[in-house]
Amino acid sequence: MIRYNKLIFELSTEDRVGYSLPNSKFSDYNINDLKTDYLRTEEPDLPEVSELEVLRHFTNISNKNFGVENGFYPLGSCTMKYNPKINEEIVNFNNFKRLHPLQPVSTTQGAFKVYYDLQKILAEISGFHEFSLNPYAGAHGELIGLMIIKKYHESRGDFHKNKIIIPDSAHGTNPASVVVCGMEVIEIESNKRGRVDIDSLKEAISGRDDIAGMMLTNPNTLGIFEENICEIAKLIHKAGGKMYNDGANLNALLGKVRPGDMGFDVMHINLHKTFSTPHGGGGPGSGPVGVTEELAKFLPNPQVKKMDDYYYVENNGDAIGQISAFYGNYLVSLRALVYLLTLGKENIKLIGRYATLNANYVRNALKSTYELPIQGNCMHETVFNGLINKENDIKTLDIAKRLLDYGMHAPTIYFPLLFPQAIMIEPTETESLQTLDEFIEIMHKIAIEAKENPDKLKDAPTKTPIRRTDEVFAAKQMIFSYKDYLEYIEKRDE
Repeated sequence: MIRYNKLIFELSTEDRVGYSLPNSKFSDYNINDLKTDYLRTEEPDLPEVSELEVLRHFTNISNKNFGVENGFYPLGSCTMKYNPKINEEIVNFNNFKRLHPLQPVSTTQGAFKVYYDLQKILAEISGFHEFSLNPYAGAHGELIGLMIIKKYHESRGDFHKNKIIIPDSAHGTNPASVVVCGMEVIEIESNKRGRVDIDSLKEAISGRDDIAGMMLTNPNTLGIFEENICEIAKLIHKAGGKMYNDGANLNALLGKVRPGDMGFDVMHINLHKTFSTPHGGGGPGSGPVGVTEELAKFLPNPQVKKMDDYYYVENNGDAIGQISAFYGNYLVSLRALVYLLTLGKENIKLIGRYATLNANYVRNALKSTYELPIQGNCMHETVFNGLINKENDIKTLDIAKRLLDYGMHAPTIYFPLLFPQAIMIEPTETESLQTLDEFIEIMHKIAIEAKENPDKLKDAPTKTPIRRTDEVFAAKQMIFSYKDYLEYIEKRDE
């Protein structure tokens, strides 16, 4: 095995040291004062490597990662847009980075101004009355939004309202959030044009008094605008429910229309998808939740407020409670504010236009080779159903794996679930015409290979650090630690 394909533990050599600890600042502290329950009974299992080996190991690992800064990243429904470096420069100022959440509010007025200003800007952009920045991620924001809807109904004595309507094209987190919130899902079908089927919706709510609301993404997961959104909102409101907007696709609407004006009552925003904060890697994230004036009192505590020129924290007795430590991820919120202020009102209006233009450019350039199940224009993303020519048993997975050999990340595949060979492509507004043309050319090349040399696709990828894996086995045999890895190797070699 090549040395730099090994795990850090496999590089370990007994008694090799690559560090020196500083002198303890707690020399007067007596370890015997600690309870034995808190003390180790054996040395921690740490690798013994030199500083140079550590440096080489993690540098080589980092070079194997793929991100927006490495190449084109057309992951649909995730809006993998570039994060401008000015965001990182500003959040690394010591005056921002070294604040502590337990400082007196009087000493952190600047930080609270960041929170407050971002809340107000998000409210203006999306058309809602008030925002909370407390949620740590988009799915967390979904849960909070549903908790607000639930608390609203309970405050009116409507404890029986526990059904949430969700279209079959929804993100998988939507039904999961409903269940975690203690409510139940009613799924409705999409029509042949990829939109909510109004007749199915009417049937789902007919004669019922337990409808708590509806979760809807607009534009939806097919990248299509729900043109009947006003009628949908009226039907749900007439049934006594609230409209929840999954803000995952807000990027397509910026500068064109506001969800609050469509009839939505609650919405979460993914700062990492729309407002250029770090995306992926397990966080830190942020999923702010916006609501109408009627629901504002239910937003989670603590709430950042302003009186005259002074910022303060308020805890509202009607709130759903506290759902995160302190006020949300501060440096993530700061990055989003920097991004918004850098663009200004004028340039924010261009984001949705360019995102839509890029997606339609790719859509029209590939529709002669890849099957387009829904005709017409799209918005920020486009969905194909595999190749038009389905000879040689070439699947969407083969296309995605072959794309990696050309140095581009694969699009989202097999989602949405409406089409068996779905390929979802979202180019975002930050990609150039040259990059899009290169991607289109490669996709056409792959289509030719699928017909003339299908084994190239079935064997792909061949140029990545890891070849094609068995996804089913990987999901069933998860390896979370070096100990798990050793046990797996031992069983494999038996």
